[in-house]
Amino acid sequence: IPEDAALRWLWLACRIARALGDDASWDELTDRQTRLARRAGALSLLPIALIERFGVLLFVGDLVAAASLVAEAEAVVEATGSHLAPQGAIALAAWRGDEAEASALIDAGRQEVVRRGEGLWLIATEWASAVLFNGLGRYDDALAAAEQAAEHPHELGLSTWVPTELIEAAVRSGNPERAAGPLRRLREISRASGTDWALGVEARSRALVSEGDAAERLYREAIERLGRTRIRVALARSHLLYGEWLRREGRRMDSRGQLRTAHQMYDAMGMNGFAERARRELLATGETVRKRSVETLDELTAQEFQIARLARDGLSNPEIGAQLFISPRTVEWHLRKVFTKLGISSRRELRTALPGAGLTAVPA
Repeated sequence: IPEDAALRWLWLACRIARALGDDASWDELTDRQTRLARRAGALSLLPIALIERFGVLLFVGDLVAAASLVAEAEAVVEATGSHLAPQGAIALAAWRGDEAEASALIDAGRQEVVRRGEGLWLIATEWASAVLFNGLGRYDDALAAAEQAAEHPHELGLSTWVPTELIEAAVRSGNPERAAGPLRRLREISRASGTDWALGVEARSRALVSEGDAAERLYREAIERLGRTRIRVALARSHLLYGEWLRREGRRMDSRGQLRTAHQMYDAMGMNGFAERARRELLATGETVRKRSVETLDELTAQEFQIARLARDGLSNPEIGAQLFISPRTVEWHLRKVFTKLGISSRRELRTALPGAGLTAVPA
């Protein structure tokens, strides 16, 4: 459709793709929306487009790139004086397992969004809290947060995300009966959608409330289906839950492979809460796992990564500054820091330094 029509309607198409668990369409549509908003200079739409695109990168496990979009969205919001709530930053902190940062962001934003009547922000925040607490193994807290988010089951976009957190929290906290309703809702959506993402997450959720051969069959189905998608966070969770189930079934040797895979995936993605949960489970099997240590030299802040990526893609300092609402001299200053951290001396070297550097973005 024409670009002006696309700018009016892509936000809705992106949410529908997200609600249906259609990861391929969600990826394509959010990418197009972000490119169009940037090209058209649609500053009112751009932060929304960036946060929607952030969601894709978050779920594929690219927290470095996801953090850079949050930083860009915050720069646009600050420059335009809008009041967009920090949903991306909250979700990022939750998936990283950073309770202090997530709580601070929630407390800072709650009063203002309640005053403006932004119910979606409250639902998204409770969902993020459930993710955080499930990662930390605080299942009672996760259940309380997820049940608050589930009070609005037909909200477009989070309808498949909230039930999965609620089901896991209910089962792990010893309240499996409270998973029945969310599981019926999730099954209805996944059957209508028919995507591997939706069906895989449903299979994993059904496995949690099943026993014996049925549970194992469902865990394996979840891993097979999700392995055909780009949604690495869902795949890693399936390995984690399957490994935990195997250990509780007394199959320690079998559980180690699943738990090791989950730990490696979460560790590589920088999702420290879930990585630590997998590490504790591995320790319970008798396997020794060292905590990850990251050298400061290899860390880029979200803004540094964003600037480095744009410079790698050929943008000049004035062009980068215009996109991120900072001065060319500030861009140059950040690039000098990037070069020092990466051990390079020119923009040309960014092409090889960025893709394989194994970088971890840290809060700016």
